[in-house]
Amino acid sequence: MKQHTVIDSPYGPLTLVATDGALSNLYMTDQRHRPAQETFGVRDDRPFGEAIDQLEAYFASELKEFTLELHLHGTLFQRSVWEQLLRIPYGETRSYGDLAEALGNPGASRAVGLANGKNPVSIIVPCHRVVGSDGSLTGYGGGLERKQRLLDFERGAALF
Repeated sequence: MKQHTVIDSPYGPLTLVATDGALSNLYMTDQRHRPAQETFGVRDDRPFGEAIDQLEAYFASELKEFTLELHLHGTLFQRSVWEQLLRIPYGETRSYGDLAEALGNPGASRAVGLANGKNPVSIIVPCHRVVGSDGSLTGYGGGLERKQRLLDFERGAALF
């Protein structure tokens, strides 16, 4: 069973989706790979109390690591990439190549990029912390401007 809610954030409205009571998706407005609204289930704020609390603490610079139960749907490879994303410390970045190496497959940086782009729970599973091998900003489903703002925020270099 799916349910959803929409909350305000410094990065615009965020749509949170729960599957069987666990957070399964977090979408920004105009996010790439965002499915149709009718796939999000009924609007119901009840399953999202902890997610909302943790997101508010994150945006207030009081939380650096989320501890939410997640219900992530994807291939085995995608889920292994998303697990690596969860290991990138707050305020730091890794390259697609770094993630491919961590997975034991140094030639898989493009595949890592594709899996990163399909991350269903942005911000919480921090795909914004992945950059090009030269440190440049590359691809972000929520847009490069948001990616830069998130990185600056985590580095303490920006206010909302």
